[in-house]
Amino acid sequence: MNGSHHSLITLETERIQTKNLYLEFLRHPSMSAGLYVLPVGGTDPQQPHSEDEIYVVLSGCARIQVGESDFPANAGDTIFVPALLEHRFHSIEQELRVIVVFAPAEYSRKTQ
Repeated sequence: MNGSHHSLITLETERIQTKNLYLEFLRHPSMSAGLYVLPVGGTDPQQPHSEDEIYVVLSGCARIQVGESDFPANAGDTIFVPALLEHRFHSIEQELRVIVVFAPAEYSRKTQ
């Protein structure tokens, strides 16, 4: 596999065209990454994942429930979520744009 380069403007355009909250832009067996956008007052529909995750908040203002902890999720924040732990963004006051990195790749450990 060769390296890759992605423009956030291009990713956002592609995400809008798909009409999805999440756009995966990188997949390798060891990791995957995507752009996740939640609107003001939106609901985060995600369920626990079978892989570890790191969120890097690009812009916005919200909170995230991770297990029994509750953290701010604001531009510049990074958040780690271990595999299988319940988590959800909430109280979204400004549109939230987040880069999500899964290790290994999302759903690669999921059992049927």
